[in-house]
Amino acid sequence: MKPQLISFKLCPFVQRSVILLKEKGVDYDITYIDLNSPPGWFKEISPLGKVPVLRVGEQSIFESTVIMEYLDEVNPPSLHPSDPLRKALNRAWMEFGSELFMGQFQMIRAPDAESFEQKLKALKDNLAKLETHIAGPFFNGDHFNLIDAAYAPLFMRAQLLETWHPLRLLKGLPKVEAWSQRLLDRDTVKESVIDNFSELFRLHIANSEGYGAELFDED
Repeated sequence: MKPQLISFKLCPFVQRSVILLKEKGVDYDITYIDLNSPPGWFKEISPLGKVPVLRVGEQSIFESTVIMEYLDEVNPPSLHPSDPLRKALNRAWMEFGSELFMGQFQMIRAPDAESFEQKLKALKDNLAKLETHIAGPFFNGDHFNLIDAAYAPLFMRAQLLETWHPLRLLKGLPKVEAWSQRLLDRDTVKESVIDNFSELFRLHIANSEGYGAELFDED
């Protein structure tokens, strides 16, 4: 049964599943909605009113890590480590990655320069916590796993922000930096966003009410 992802065009959490589906060569559909004015049917299938949602027949699955786990299980071979402890550790660090997305978002939307610097420092400090846990070249070693798909959208956005205004997010973190670049060089990651993603992401920041709208301005 062909899965259908429900999302909006800039959602980093649905991008995780898109990367995973591309890695496994699974055919899928994706439907983009406007979260500011969602269609009536979306409220019926998303109990939290959030994206992503995965439609499988008449059933709806929500929460990005749950969606990833489901897609991985029904499309073998698994991209999770086989060792139960290693798998549990991966799941824990995937949850940590979800918190980093929120930190990145809060930094961009910070109301002033002081708050922005505080959020930037907090994000850097949290990225530093990853440094000793990366085996390299991917998180667990030589093989691409679910956790790699989970972090790629974070690094894609970080790279764009760095291009528009130097933040030095990964300075002093050689393992995180190498991991990030390895993921961003992967075709499944490059192809996991819409063609004008960079333009829309910058426009989204420019239209936000925050210090980032000024900091990452095109001029």
